[in-house]
Amino acid sequence: MKRQNADGDTARPPGMVDVARLAGVSPQTVSRTLAGHPNVQEKTRAKVLAAVDQLGYRKNNAARMLSSGRSRTIGVVMLQTNFYSRTAVLYGIESAARDVGYTVSTATTSSLDTSAIESALSRLADQGVEGVVLAVPLTHASSRIEQLTSSIPTVTIDGSRTSATEVVAVDQSLAARLATRHLLELGHETVWHVAGPGEWLDAASRARGWRDTLEEAGRAVPPELEGDWSPASGYRNGLILGRIPDVTAVFVASDEMAFGVIRALHELGRRVPEEISVVGVDDIALAEYCSPSLTTVAQPFAQMGGLAVAHLLRHLKDPDAPVEPASVEPALIVRGSTAAARSESR
Repeated sequence: MKRQNADGDTARPPGMVDVARLAGVSPQTVSRTLAGHPNVQEKTRAKVLAAVDQLGYRKNNAARMLSSGRSRTIGVVMLQTNFYSRTAVLYGIESAARDVGYTVSTATTSSLDTSAIESALSRLADQGVEGVVLAVPLTHASSRIEQLTSSIPTVTIDGSRTSATEVVAVDQSLAARLATRHLLELGHETVWHVAGPGEWLDAASRARGWRDTLEEAGRAVPPELEGDWSPASGYRNGLILGRIPDVTAVFVASDEMAFGVIRALHELGRRVPEEISVVGVDDIALAEYCSPSLTTVAQPFAQMGGLAVAHLLRHLKDPDAPVEPASVEPALIVRGSTAAARSESR
């Protein structure tokens, strides 16, 4: 925000010279202080920071990039959505970046089309970001995406991969196995599944883990239902499941869809968990407070964001150092939406 001078005219925003004058030091000392230089005395540092606060001075990132050749900015490509998981991952990225003096620039894409992802990556490249977190499911990398991720250090999450990227991911197959195994151990003959959209790698991994667990246990594999991550799609599938008498256990690929499933079952008079047990995935904040509280497989979204930033920074420090893919294990959280199968259903 620009200030006004005594004549009421709009004045320029405060600069480094103004901070130096107020603090009684040189502009070079202000620069060293704001860069975290270790040779600045603590008393001097305090005076400079007090002047910064008093004047409302903000460092000019463009000028800093020109002088240092570094933007200290991490780019993030994300799908334009209000899904809790995306928000939580972004929070983890921003928090980890802030702790090491980086800012985050986000480029959202309204679809998972390759051209849309190319456009988002190009926008970040034009901004001069030092590295990119690709937080969208990338099932096919075009030559342009390969070129961009080869020229800018890139870490992917959601299981995506290009020839030049590093991966940070949750073991989604294990998440499905934990949920399915929990329901089988409660005595249910089989487990139905409401999957996420087919183009999402996470959804495919969860469906595969569910199916493999049933087959390894010698159980029948019911038809797979598909949602779009939204509560509404869970509700639509819940209306189908609730009308099938043999359904006693359902693994839903996200908490938000699980809320919809439970709502539909309730409207159809099917009691959860007395008649049908339900398990979700994510452990979002509302999972503990729905009725009944939702048994779910927790994913450490903030930790994933932090690991992605750590991977990028290691690569920026030493591009030739090998960096192993990081896999974060999910954890089953048992609450009130699952119970032992009734004796007549065993």
